[in-house]
Amino acid sequence: MKGQPTAAAAGTIGIGGDLAVNRLGFGAMRITGPGIWGEPPSRDQAIATLRRVVELGVNFIDTADSYGPSVSEELIAEALYPYPDDLVIATKGGLVRPGPDRWPANGRPEHLREACEGSLRRLRLEQIPLYQFHRPDPAVPIAESIGALAELKDEGKIRHIGVSNVTEAQLREVQRLAPIVSVQNRYNVADRGSQSLVDLCEQEDMVFLPWAPIQQAKRRVAVAAAARQRGVTEHQIVLAWLLASSPAMLPIPGTGSPQHAEENIAAAAIELSGEEMEAINKGG
Repeated sequence: MKGQPTAAAAGTIGIGGDLAVNRLGFGAMRITGPGIWGEPPSRDQAIATLRRVVELGVNFIDTADSYGPSVSEELIAEALYPYPDDLVIATKGGLVRPGPDRWPANGRPEHLREACEGSLRRLRLEQIPLYQFHRPDPAVPIAESIGALAELKDEGKIRHIGVSNVTEAQLREVQRLAPIVSVQNRYNVADRGSQSLVDLCEQEDMVFLPWAPIQQAKRRVAVAAAARQRGVTEHQIVLAWLLASSPAMLPIPGTGSPQHAEENIAAAAIELSGEEMEAINKGG
């Protein structure tokens, strides 16, 4: 690969029928402090990372009110507002943060309304392009949670609704209540437990956002072999694998480093062969 590829090399994907973004985004969880809690070690570096990914063609940023909490959203606005016309910011609500690495669910309608309105203020938006329910709350019927988001959509505060960390049955239930345009579940080379949801997104014109997209990339024989042959990193190979695995896939690798972000974005230009895909699919 000559020069620094941009996210545009991954092609584009549609969200909800009226948004189009480059098919390699950025996850803004890791621009916060340890345990996804508090300020990042270097606020200047976090801001530089956000600005660099946008310079390199990323126009889809995924965040949540619980990242920090609030810190990620505040940094996005500080770094990028006023936003480029083509930038789509997706955020999430439904988790609360009593401390580092702690993520209890709160799917009560009143909490989701408060969370959404807080995200609007921090992100300096009049409408959130994609608002995702972060995780179903066992104490609250999912229909009540999604019903609250449907009301916020009717009020114009949310443009599109997505869901995260759901089963196929939960997705089918909420689809009866409101149009759902995206699913964000854990998915990577080592964990393909949400394959049926990837397939559904492809069949029903939804977007699948894999979280932890590069986790457990190492120690995968076929991944390592492809990386060595191409002179790239194993992380780049697994991102290229995700892009090739389904046209519904919108990977959102995250980092707090501009240099690591450049490395991730360069994966957009890697086209794996059929043999490489087959070897990775068989066991990585």
